[in-house]
Amino acid sequence: MIVKVCGMRDADNIRAVEQLGVDWMGFILYKRSPRFVASPPAYMPCRAKRVGVTVGMPVSQVVQAQKLFGFDIIQLHGNENPNYCMSLQHMLPLGVQIIKKISVGSVRNLSDLDAYARHVDYFLFEPSTLAHGGSGTKFDWTLLSHYHHSTPFILAGGIGPEDIEALHRFTHPQWAGIDLNSRFETKPALKDVDTLRQFIHCLQTDSL
Repeated sequence: MIVKVCGMRDADNIRAVEQLGVDWMGFILYKRSPRFVASPPAYMPCRAKRVGVTVGMPVSQVVQAQKLFGFDIIQLHGNENPNYCMSLQHMLPLGVQIIKKISVGSVRNLSDLDAYARHVDYFLFEPSTLAHGGSGTKFDWTLLSHYHHSTPFILAGGIGPEDIEALHRFTHPQWAGIDLNSRFETKPALKDVDTLRQFIHCLQTDSL
């Protein structure tokens, strides 16, 4: 089970969160986000994979950012179409993976993903909101019973400390991990390390 902590910026906080054993750490390159990162922090994760979160950024700029930050994964968090994903896939270095965010408000959002699936490694499912992530809201996870593609997905959207039991109950053959962000913050881009530690421990004490 992949544990991704997104919206990182402070070097000391990055180091402390990485020491919890998280798998991926996200850095948001969207200027309107309160978690925006303009340049690589003084410390970047060495063990956890680095995820660059972009919103409608020109492909050439995404490629430049990948080199600058050393991203292992690019997360497309806007309205990027399948052709955009294909172009990015061809321009990124071999081995750099792509996540495509899909906003889920109804079953219809899960029914037409074939064109994306050929060009991305993961989907990230989150609620339909006006904000590009970090809204702290959830969607109806039961809708994902209608997701029948082979591409694995990350579950996102308002997951917090109170969701341990719900996560233990949730099952899906393509469920690969969870995305944690605003519900674990003391302020934007600064994570509560103790709360994260307790949450991760609770996840690991039961099989997901």
